[in-house]
Amino acid sequence: MKFDVSGKIALVTGSNRGIGKVIVEKLLAAGATKVYAAVRDPASVSALVASSGGRVIAVPLDLAKPETITAAAAVAKDVQLLINNAGVLKAANLMGADAFEALDFEIDINVKGLMRVAQAFAPVLKQNGGGAFVQLNSVVSIKNFPDFATYCASKAASYSITQALRDKLAEQGTVVMSVHPGPIATDMADSAGLTEIAEPPAVVADAILKGLAVGDFHVFPDSMARQFWQAYESFAKSMIETTMTEA
Repeated sequence: MKFDVSGKIALVTGSNRGIGKVIVEKLLAAGATKVYAAVRDPASVSALVASSGGRVIAVPLDLAKPETITAAAAVAKDVQLLINNAGVLKAANLMGADAFEALDFEIDINVKGLMRVAQAFAPVLKQNGGGAFVQLNSVVSIKNFPDFATYCASKAASYSITQALRDKLAEQGTVVMSVHPGPIATDMADSAGLTEIAEPPAVVADAILKGLAVGDFHVFPDSMARQFWQAYESFAKSMIETTMTEA
């Protein structure tokens, strides 16, 4: 299903910097009437709020704290588009003792956080006509890189949950999208040592808007991601995007 952001009300998690901040700016430019900037510290988006002419509203939200997500859903009752951009990476040696702590942390935010947001906001989207739910996953959702093994595992799990959301939320008329960037110029990419090959956050935001407009489920926005999609597309179209029934 297609979704036009013009005239719509959106909420973007992790919108104080990087991809999330650019998504907010692109939504405003595309005609969104209001965008809730959902962040752990509302002060971190004060400049964005001030420059928006009243169209950006800061909302406290921490993916690790379910009560903040529930509270945000109670405030943002008019949301029609939810973009769950927030996520974490905690580098750890897979064979080291810290790998378990890293995996627990990443699963809690990247997977359970997604589930918390979906459970809180699916009823909001439903009451506002269905709307759209966009999840920022990654190319590592489909390919593990050993130096970031636990992060890759968490993103593979979030991609799996996103697939389930696509089917479950279709029942209420909600469009679901899974976005799979490669290295993007953010603090996370810097910490992972990927600065030199990273592409601007705008390529992700632009691809999301384009994907919503044409009704895509999978979005692979940047040059590295498109290489992944070239190899993965046939399987994705024939298996992931196809409704499968039990024999």
